Amino acid sequence: MSKKIPELYGSLVFGDRVMREKLPKEVYRALRKTIEENRPLGLEVANAVAVAMKEWAVEHGATHYTHWFQPMTGNTAEKHDSFLTPIGHGEVIMDFSGKELIKGEPDASSFPSGGLRATFEARGYTAWDPTSPAFIKDGTLYIPTAFCSYSGEALDKKTPLLRSMETLSKEAVKVLHLLGSTDVKSVLTTIGPEQEYFLVDKDLYAKRRDLVFTGRTLLGAMAPKGQEMEDHYFGTLKSRVSAYMHELDEELWKLGVPAKTKHNEVAPAQHELAPVFDTANIAVDHNQLTMEMMKKVADRHGLVCLLHEKPFEGINGSGKHNNWSMITNTGTNLLYPGSTPRENIQFLVFLVAVIKAVDDYADLLRVSVASAGNDHRLGANEAPPAIVSIFLGDELTEVLDSIENGTFLAKREAVPMEIGAAVIPRFFKDTTDRNRTSPFAFTGNKFEFRMLGSEISVSGPNIVLNTAVAQVLRGFYEELKDTSESERSEAVYDLLKRTVTQHKRVIFNGNGYTDEWVEEAEKRGLYNLKATPDALPHFIDEKNVKLFTDHHIFTREEMVSRYVILLEGYSKTLHVEAKAMLSMLHHDFLPAAERYIAQLVSVIQGKTGVDPALTSTAERKRLTKINELVQAVYEGADVLAEHLEKAEGISDPLEQAKYYQQVILQDMQDIRTPADEAEGYLPQELLPYPNYEALLFSV
Repeated sequence: MSKKIPELYGSLVFGDRVMREKLPKEVYRALRKTIEENRPLGLEVANAVAVAMKEWAVEHGATHYTHWFQPMTGNTAEKHDSFLTPIGHGEVIMDFSGKELIKGEPDASSFPSGGLRATFEARGYTAWDPTSPAFIKDGTLYIPTAFCSYSGEALDKKTPLLRSMETLSKEAVKVLHLLGSTDVKSVLTTIGPEQEYFLVDKDLYAKRRDLVFTGRTLLGAMAPKGQEMEDHYFGTLKSRVSAYMHELDEELWKLGVPAKTKHNEVAPAQHELAPVFDTANIAVDHNQLTMEMMKKVADRHGLVCLLHEKPFEGINGSGKHNNWSMITNTGTNLLYPGSTPRENIQFLVFLVAVIKAVDDYADLLRVSVASAGNDHRLGANEAPPAIVSIFLGDELTEVLDSIENGTFLAKREAVPMEIGAAVIPRFFKDTTDRNRTSPFAFTGNKFEFRMLGSEISVSGPNIVLNTAVAQVLRGFYEELKDTSESERSEAVYDLLKRTVTQHKRVIFNGNGYTDEWVEEAEKRGLYNLKATPDALPHFIDEKNVKLFTDHHIFTREEMVSRYVILLEGYSKTLHVEAKAMLSMLHHDFLPAAERYIAQLVSVIQGKTGVDPALTSTAERKRLTKINELVQAVYEGADVLAEHLEKAEGISDPLEQAKYYQQVILQDMQDIRTPADEAEGYLPQELLPYPNYEALLFSV
């Protein structure tokens, strides 16, 4: 590493340090007010910022700029323009104006719009987000932006996130002022998204049609060893992986991404990266950058980074834990309980607000993580169940019980951890254990939303969280605003007691994997939306439309468009998977299986020609078995092709999505079962693609 980390960190970011150096003082102050107080930015200030930004970018070798945005594909998008401006007589200058900084014009009809845009309605706008710093990558200045249509509809994931952050701040500040924190001017939501991923050898990856086209293996027998030895989690990093992680850290640090923790995950070839917390919109941008850089750096190391939620059958898939909290402009974490949480009224108000929000809008939280890939992992022993519940731990549960029952709760004394070896320094136990089966777990000073899949943009879940909590806080404010100061303490206590009583059903500290919990959750009236087509219709339930429209996060039309996009995305994903499976079967698996059958027949016939007694019963049994399995695969492929054609003809998006879920997925499983069993018999040299053993243990 040529530079020390403090010098390296943010070296390609037009951040606060660079702005202080490059901008006139009055311009810098105006820009800071825009960022901190959500004020509009004048064109004169924008022009000065653009000039400084361009000069800085050119100094770092940039020749182009791009408005970097997040359309509803779940990926990022960019159109590059050069700074080059002709001035006549064959001469050019490097120029960049405030207008170019503030606004761009990509084609709005070529991205998913759910019917908001027709093909002939092409104009769209990107608008600079000053709260997320610009950065340089691959010789281009990247300017984070929002994306909207000519008629003003949000066509991206950033615009509604910014709206949700503003509405939560507004409602939280009003409640804080009632509680006596009158110095608070704003509240930011902070998130720290942990990112799980797999690394496989690039050459092996290229030989698997399923991985190339879908990101997951559609066929494949289990390797002799998976994760049953529990030896990979936090295990020693292999040299190739360590080199990859080291370069990934450096690349992310240059871009100002605070990559902090890296380690092996549970499954073979699976790993994790976790950043330090940041404000929600910046953390979303950083996570998109992280996923992109994971893939780019992997390529340089002869690897491929798989971000699919379930790349391999039979071993853990990958998630993305969304650590979420709220912090005031004065530096107070509103979800920090302190040493005496039972006496921390401010903390308790915001805690029960989150509990009520999760209970009231559990369906929306489930929708926010719904995808074809994530359906494969939710409810397995690697991810929380599809039932949304909250883990609080013993101490906070006791606090809420005491509020509900009006009982006195003695202060918990810190308990030292006794390890039994005198040489180990003493430390105190946390007041509660962790619960990895909980979808929404309190972990000390934040909530960890654990249901997200690894490929997902974290904007959606945070839009829901921010808006749902804002709605509850709005209700709290309306109830408390007319109470006098002398009455307020009792009114707050009554509010806490009633809210706990009404919403304690969503609190569950036990094992979320058990059948007993599924039954108990049903008794409590909690949602159990197992598959994406079950969950998505709830997005446009009237109560949810009202939530988002009341807070001006989405219009009704924007919600309907997103509903259609999500349904179509689900169906298209499974359509591609089904076609990829058929291609792999016809071009790879079945020819290999037929060659092996021919070899067995040749061996049996050769022995019979010499002496019939030389032919073993075992050989004939194997031939019969493999022939039966291959016949089942042939028949299954014919059924899948027939059903796939029918699926394409279904015009209603929800009906089509349900058909893919109920019919196409089952067809694919009916093929995979005999195919994987047959693969267990085939010599590896006959298969034109690598098996699980090679993929999982070759790096």
